Amino acid sequence: MSKVAAFADTDPELNSADLEPVISVENLVHRYENRTALNGVTFDVRPAELFGLLGPNGSGKTTLFRILSTLMVPTSGHALILGCDSAQEPARVRRQIGVVFQAQSIDLKLTAFENLWHQGHLYGLRGASLKARIEEVLGRVGLADRAKELVETFSGGMQRRIELGKGLLHHPGVLLLDEPTTGLDPGARRDLWQYLQTLRDEEHVSVLVTTHLMEEAERCDRLAIMNEGNVVALGTPAELKSEIGGDVVLLDAARNAGVLAERIRARFNVQTTVLDNQVRVERENAHRFVTEVVESFPGEIEALSISKPALEDVFIRRTGHKFWTEKADEQSNSEDHGR
Repeated sequence: MSKVAAFADTDPELNSADLEPVISVENLVHRYENRTALNGVTFDVRPAELFGLLGPNGSGKTTLFRILSTLMVPTSGHALILGCDSAQEPARVRRQIGVVFQAQSIDLKLTAFENLWHQGHLYGLRGASLKARIEEVLGRVGLADRAKELVETFSGGMQRRIELGKGLLHHPGVLLLDEPTTGLDPGARRDLWQYLQTLRDEEHVSVLVTTHLMEEAERCDRLAIMNEGNVVALGTPAELKSEIGGDVVLLDAARNAGVLAERIRARFNVQTTVLDNQVRVERENAHRFVTEVVESFPGEIEALSISKPALEDVFIRRTGHKFWTEKADEQSNSEDHGR
């Protein structure tokens, strides 16, 4: 357990927001040749917090993850983990973090116990204490009864839990996970997030997870929404959605969405956003509003929908475009080539 978490246990009156952050990212910049992947990113992660980095492909979250896990040195700025600079003190940082990468790192030809045994040796763990810790970790991830079975016989979700166990073996104060549910079915994805919440609540581990899935971001205590190398929103999911202040209306234009958006803006004095061939409006009393819109512009609206605010609406409000775009995919490919 980290010193910060232990301190929090001794004084239940303290809120995690009152303690020193376990991760502090300060004005982080990183460039790949002529492209900026991170453009002055700043945020903190609090003790025993489940923190999410939400962004589409190419938003910079993989670059940020690599810097936090000491695999990459930033162009400028600082990333401190439990008081240690990830660029200047990588060995100290590695001793205090657990890392679960998106790519699989377990040996399918070994048993669950053997995978953790070899991982323990990398951290200098030996003998009876290592054996006891492996049994404890396998119990924590729900695989104590499968310890002697080959990992190649496990489901994708079970294999992911072995990855998680490897990251937890040396009692890290911070756990970093990069798109940990990639390739998992919905049930395994739900189980993994339940394990992460248990780690936060029972072992006071601070967890930072990258994701491009809105439903996963909803499970985080707080999150930073990223786009094109910038943090465009930061807060709890509820705080971020509350800024919408009404329902979200999407109108499918029969002809030109840009023209329709301009006419709606002039007629009703509302802010509109054009998304492909749709006009997006945030509005209280949306059911009454759409009736007036349809009556005002007969034949110009093919379909419409009304929904409560979601995290994607926060993203659209802050960026002016949808979460997934061709530009984001192009930036993702550029980031992959820059690794």
